[in-house]
Amino acid sequence: MQKLKIGRIVLGSCQTNCYFVYREEEKQAIVFDPADKGAYLYEKLTEKGFQIAGILLTHGHFDHILGCAGLKECSGAKIYAYEKEKVLCEDPFVNVSTQTGRSCTVEVDEYVKDGEEITLAGMTCKVLATPGHTIGSCCYYFEEDKMLISGDTLFLESVGRTDLPTGSMARLTNSIKEKIAVLPGDVQVYPGHGDGTTVEHELQYNPFLG
Repeated sequence: MQKLKIGRIVLGSCQTNCYFVYREEEKQAIVFDPADKGAYLYEKLTEKGFQIAGILLTHGHFDHILGCAGLKECSGAKIYAYEKEKVLCEDPFVNVSTQTGRSCTVEVDEYVKDGEEITLAGMTCKVLATPGHTIGSCCYYFEEDKMLISGDTLFLESVGRTDLPTGSMARLTNSIKEKIAVLPGDVQVYPGHGDGTTVEHELQYNPFLG
């Protein structure tokens, strides 16, 4: 077992969940979706003695990427994203930041592939491509610890919206059924907004999985 722990800091006007996965004894953390306050995140994590091993994005919408530049500048950590999300990361109209008045892009250091394993500071997760919320949305699965960082693909008894650029409800529901519903029922799901859930709970109560 990897014996990992997970923390959450909720940030921004959209109440985005920024997660950090870590081993207590090693004080290395992988940060997911740094919302809009990268420097603040860095300060809070370093206050607790953490070093940041990497920054992983579930997708490129503004409320998940605005803090990337600040966190990278402070920490020196690389930014990772699924390869098909390049258009959102690099186009402020497609990632909806232009429409909010805070136009932004993110410079990704490494684009990863579906099924690829990412190992940072001895912690390993697998990339699960789950297009639908955006064309390049993905989840990160820590198989040994039964943790899934689901971004805006899957929420507690709901799913992410699909009415923004590159979204598709058909692709989203297919992604969930093909990539998430097949995971063990006791996998803990950590969504981009709101409370956590489990795969088993969603199979029973999520109307979009029927």
